Amino acid sequence: MKTKWILIIVCFFTTSFLFSQNFKARKEKVKALKVAFITEQLALTSEEAQKFWPIYNAFNEKQSVLRNEKMNAILDRFQPGNVEALSEKEASASLIQMEKIEDDLFQLRKKFIKDLQSVISAKKIIKLKKAEEDFNRVLLKQMRERRRG
Repeated sequence: MKTKWILIIVCFFTTSFLFSQNFKARKEKVKALKVAFITEQLALTSEEAQKFWPIYNAFNEKQSVLRNEKMNAILDRFQPGNVEALSEKEASASLIQMEKIEDDLFQLRKKFIKDLQSVISAKKIIKLKKAEEDFNRVLLKQMRERRRG
């Protein structure tokens, strides 16, 4: 009986490990495609790229941390049925916390743009925003197509 449970646990952890490895590989592949796409769209020189990518990567990391950690802390309260159980005071506190997170993200974005202005032109910063949106649109389209067939 113990052997059966040990085998089930080992299978569970092996499956989890393989799934996470596959997810990490896909995430890295998407990141590499995004880097290539943005580099091409912005026509970065090698000098610009050397300065641009550390700023861009640091921004994305900070943005990701803000979105994931803080928003998850808030959204955990909003599981089905939890919203109905919130008092008006708790709901107001959650709204204030959400506004704070949005403000933090806005301030981070402002700093990011300011930092980029010393590296690339304003025109390229606007192209960056468009390139990010275009990349996300293409990525979502490909994901939908894969799910269909």
